[in-house]
Amino acid sequence: MEFQDVVRRRRMVREFTDEPVPDEAVRRILRNALRGPSAGYSQGQAFLVLRGEETVGFYDSLRHLWTYDTVKTAPVVVVAFAVKDAYLDRYAEPDKGWTDRSEDRWPVPFWYVDTGMAVLLVLQTAVDEGLGAVYFGIGADDFGPVRERYGVPDSHVPVGAIAIGHGAGDEVAEGASPRSRERRPFEEAVRFGRW
Repeated sequence: MEFQDVVRRRRMVREFTDEPVPDEAVRRILRNALRGPSAGYSQGQAFLVLRGEETVGFYDSLRHLWTYDTVKTAPVVVVAFAVKDAYLDRYAEPDKGWTDRSEDRWPVPFWYVDTGMAVLLVLQTAVDEGLGAVYFGIGADDFGPVRERYGVPDSHVPVGAIAIGHGAGDEVAEGASPRSRERRPFEEAVRFGRW
């Protein structure tokens, strides 16, 4: 698929068929996610891939699902984690010029920014694989239960999850924001040279 087609077709899919997702498609999606930008090549992103019954346990760990219940039918869930320590450690190395691990040097927490870019690569690669996907957040109260259930280190912050599968339809789901809101005009969002 051409890149512009991937960008244009990418949307949040909230209902899935029961058709399985091939293992190679999942591996390609995650390999691409690991190719995302990473400040200082810190590589502070991690992913937990859940399938089948493992996804049931994941949803059972959440007190509040921040998306539609129909998302639970997706055969694959990828939980994305940001690892701040990878960045603090990397930028305390001699080639970066800092001598400590202070967070004060980071006006923007790149561990979240880079993980967000990796999530976008997951969403785009899913489209390129002919699949649907939806990203949804995980409440802070659910971080502990998710970590405990799957043995995730405390240093890993779950920034959200991506449900992946074969979309049940081509339509935007009822109640989804694109049905009630227009995309902002280009001229409203982009300025050249000066605001």
